[in-house]
Amino acid sequence: MSTYKNCQSCSMPLDKDPGGGGTNADGSKSDKYCSYCYANGEFVAKDMTVTEMQEYVKKKLQSMGFPGFLAGMLTKGIPKLERWQK
Repeated sequence: MSTYKNCQSCSMPLDKDPGGGGTNADGSKSDKYCSYCYANGEFVAKDMTVTEMQEYVKKKLQSMGFPGFLAGMLTKGIPKLERWQK
């Protein structure tokens, strides 16, 4: 079993998740996804594409003060995350 440091949907560091991680269908904490992306065993934004996720995260990072170029760099790896490999 792998231990993930970042959400496998949006790449947010899991230790920074105020919800302590997403929740599986049985109510247990997910070790792969954050509380913003995953709740009750389902993705919160089920129909979101990987490109939409990259744009969403980039805008979120910029709203937190990250320069555009850095936000772009930090979102570049999102397509390689487990959610988007299916």
